[in-house]
Amino acid sequence: MNALKARVTQGRLVVEEPVEFPEGTVLELAIVDPGDDLDEAERADLHSALSKGWESVKAGKGRPAEELIQKLRSRK
Repeated sequence: MNALKARVTQGRLVVEEPVEFPEGTVLELAIVDPGDDLDEAERADLHSALSKGWESVKAGKGRPAEELIQKLRSRK
């Protein structure tokens, strides 16, 4: 799926680049949630940490979520 970028101008969506859809094509639009305030370096660090964590889990070094939740609850 290709993403299109559009801007609201006078209450209308205006696509910022030419499109090659036939006249009358209906498109479904979804608002993209920017999600966070990470810059590119922070996002790269996050993705790296997630990848390392996933590799650790695949290598059998993870803990069950229930164990971690129980440990966190016992700190109260």
